Amino acid sequence: MEVALLTVGDELLAGETENTNASWLSRRLTERGATVARVLVVPDDHDTIAAYTREWRERFDAVLVTGGLGGTPDDVTMDAVADAVDRDVVVSDEAKEQVVETAEQFADENPELVDAYDLDLDFDAWSSVPEGARVVPNDAGLAPGAVVDSVYVLPGVPSEMQAVFERMADDFGGDVVSETVYTPAPEGALTSRLEDLRDAFDVTVGSYPATDEPNRVKVTGTDSGEVERAAQWVRENVETTDE
Repeated sequence: MEVALLTVGDELLAGETENTNASWLSRRLTERGATVARVLVVPDDHDTIAAYTREWRERFDAVLVTGGLGGTPDDVTMDAVADAVDRDVVVSDEAKEQVVETAEQFADENPELVDAYDLDLDFDAWSSVPEGARVVPNDAGLAPGAVVDSVYVLPGVPSEMQAVFERMADDFGGDVVSETVYTPAPEGALTSRLEDLRDAFDVTVGSYPATDEPNRVKVTGTDSGEVERAAQWVRENVETTDE
């Protein structure tokens, strides 16, 4: 299963916020055997989000779009995704029920904030999704996620994104497996060994140098037995160390 990640936010492009969502999602998807084929950061721009979503849904098995959900003017992701899949945007009764319940709970727990800041939420805006989308509850916040065709829309707040993803995680999987071997040898000393490894086994090999820890050799493939044999070959032919 090949997956593309589209992370949305002007603050990501400006370096004001670290894009932890992309790395977290990539790890979780890889753990499930999926292949993350693309990761891109785009601004809070309707046309840009729609264009990449439209293109990538034709090229990959799934597209995950994170960020830009809610009821403020810069929250354009749901509208953009709806355009990309040729759907109207509608207020979901299911989503609205969840949003209202979450807002009421927050108000009950934080009356001083509600009074001090005169909170007035546009529930319809927070509850709008592409027509026919599957609503995915957000157990950690206000904006629910949504699934339409092969496009998965998640909030941008990391804790909320993670909570929504866990509710849709079973949709993702694949046959990709990997093993990592650690070595004190410098990357330049591994070239010929890794070429021999590629010739001998039907796997993908990556070497990843580090500064304050051992270097990594990662063996990846779709046949677990082949990956295991290739990793063992590395251990027998390259100086190794514990992680």
